[in-house]
Amino acid sequence: MRSDRVIIESLAVETVIGVYDWEREIRQRLVLDLELATDIRAAAAADDITLTLDYAAISQRIARFADEQAFALVETFAERLATLLHDEFAIAGLTLTVRKPGAVAEAAAVGVRIAREWS
Repeated sequence: MRSDRVIIESLAVETVIGVYDWEREIRQRLVLDLELATDIRAAAAADDITLTLDYAAISQRIARFADEQAFALVETFAERLATLLHDEFAIAGLTLTVRKPGAVAEAAAVGVRIAREWS
């Protein structure tokens, strides 16, 4: 993975997520941390946002994705989101953590962390 990263931390989204019937009837909060691999040198040299990953646009797209989708597994949410971000924003790679607060009473959150690279 490239060494430069655009980061988005603790992005909260609402979605339908869960394996139990009652979870399919409510929206639940997920908290995401992302590290998006990109080369920031051109953007930094030109001071031009169009030459880098726009974290505001990416955050808005993630929120829209979460709002429009419904999955049983956090794993599926993570994989589909990773693919979407690669396809729509030409991200070279990412590390994505998806947390589901309150899913286990004894834990602050449960979730998954995935790392993906594309050529």
